[in-house]
Parts: sequence; structure tokens; C-alpha cells
Amino acid sequence: MLHVADVNYLDDYRLWLRFDNGATGTVDLEQELWGEIFSPLHDKTIFASVRLDQELGTIVWANGADFAPEFLLTRLRQEAVA
Repeated sequence: MLHVADVNYLDDYRLWLRFDNGATGTVDLEQELWGEIFSPLHDKTIFASVRLDQELGTIVWANGADFAPEFLLTRLRQEAVA
């Protein structure tokens, strides 16, 4: 099962991620922040408060928003090619 192993906020809506499979890179989540749970994350101060939840194995925010590690890895790979 894939897990996010580390996260660092970079700027705007960009995060640097490291996965437990060794993959690393940057993802821009600006276009993914739609829907009620992600609405508060449009505030960059709130977005920057991202943290790693070891139990869930992914990134989370205080309001309960999170992204599946598989989705994040797919985005990372797409952005690396673009």
C-alpha cells in the first residue's frame, strides 16, 4: 500500500512530496481544490498548514481534507512529464 512519507509546503498551492516507494517531486493542487471540504484551502495560510498523517499515510488539513496517496503520485508523475 502506497503512503506519503514526507511533505513540505513550497508556495501557492504547491507541495513537495516523498512517497514510501522512493518517488519524490512537486505537485500543484490549485485545480483540485473544489467541493465543500476543499473550499477552505483556497486560503493559502490554511493550505500551508498541511501535515502528514502517519496513520492514514497521506497529507491532511485540520478541517479533515485529504488526498489519496495514489492520486498524489499520479499528479506528481503527470507534472514531471509536462
